[in-house]
Amino acid sequence: MERIIATYLIETPYDPPAAAAVLAGEQSSGTFVAIPGETAQLKERFAARVVSVEALETLTSPAIPGAISPNGQYHRALVKVSWSIENFGFNLPLLVSTLQGNLYEIKQFTGLKLLDIVLPASYGIHFNGPEFGVTGCRALTGVTGGPLIGTIIKPSIGLSPEQTASMVDTLASAGIDFVKDDELLSASANSSFEARLAAVMQVVNKHADKTGKKIMYAFNISGEMDEMQRRYDAILAAGGTCAMISINSVGLSATQKIISKGGLAIHGHRNGWGMLNRHPLLGIDFRAYQKIWRLVGVDQLHVNGIDNKFWESDDSVVASIEALKQPLFDQANPLPVVSSGQWGGQAFETYQRTQTVDLLYMAGGGIMAHPMGPAAGVLALQQAWQGAVDGWTLEATAAQYPEFRKSVEKFGSSK
Repeated sequence: MERIIATYLIETPYDPPAAAAVLAGEQSSGTFVAIPGETAQLKERFAARVVSVEALETLTSPAIPGAISPNGQYHRALVKVSWSIENFGFNLPLLVSTLQGNLYEIKQFTGLKLLDIVLPASYGIHFNGPEFGVTGCRALTGVTGGPLIGTIIKPSIGLSPEQTASMVDTLASAGIDFVKDDELLSASANSSFEARLAAVMQVVNKHADKTGKKIMYAFNISGEMDEMQRRYDAILAAGGTCAMISINSVGLSATQKIISKGGLAIHGHRNGWGMLNRHPLLGIDFRAYQKIWRLVGVDQLHVNGIDNKFWESDDSVVASIEALKQPLFDQANPLPVVSSGQWGGQAFETYQRTQTVDLLYMAGGGIMAHPMGPAAGVLALQQAWQGAVDGWTLEATAAQYPEFRKSVEKFGSSK
């Protein structure tokens, strides 16, 4: 029977192999004490197995609260544990409950993070993965080379549908590829979802008829299940190409149900990510996280950005982009969404460190606050990426392009 293997970084005041055995028992057939019915035959079929334990460093203080060490030592280790897929089949919420679930509550651990998952071949048959991914999103936007350049409507909330549409009109005229609602806006007192959809799609379709290029607008449909389905259908009927879902808020099952409708690229916004990942000895690493959402079928997934405005390190961002570049069965690769305080200046290091232009490069303030206006902000990002791909320095690119030079003068000094 096929098995799933999970890799964890653990910290424990106890012997790491013993703690790993607790992990395997608690998350499969066992509990804190032997019980009737837990036969050798049952355990052989359903019990999780400790595959390996690799000792790391020993520290004198715990990463998070847990059991108190009798000798003041806390041991870290890499642990691999496997489960038969008979335990959960293709039920992703149950899989997550098994691989994470109560593990974070177990007092034997003063640190525990799910680092990676190895999935069996049957998962590649059962789950289709992204409907569009990198190639499909390029086809929908007509962008054949370079990254997709995108922005977020700012202010995040408070604009009327007409004001939003006017901004989209300006951005579309400037050659933007992608625009999205902020995650804080789905429907507000002065911007109902239906009115905003109608106003924005009128602009999008007008520009498509005129130029042949239809920009991708990601409407935030996050909400209750029935409401999300109605909004999804409304986007399709209006000629839209993308829906945005706050995946951590909406959850696996709801996102999976929406994606099963088909026809729209799904922009997976991971707001709340810090809650899942920020502590180095708690939560889930992006390597494991992204595999789950790829199975669900998300087409675009946020990865933060180089020199971003949040806590995540550049190394972590680069590793996340690399994770999305790796194959998962024969499924389409999701489009990495680079965001969080980006402007053209970060294009050079982003390209140097990732060697890819298969990105959706998002700049909110970097476009909307450009000193020459949003249209120049779009152009400045395109110029920056052209310079980066051509091997130019930031300084040489600024000398060549006035719009990018103005970006450097404004955003470069603030960074």
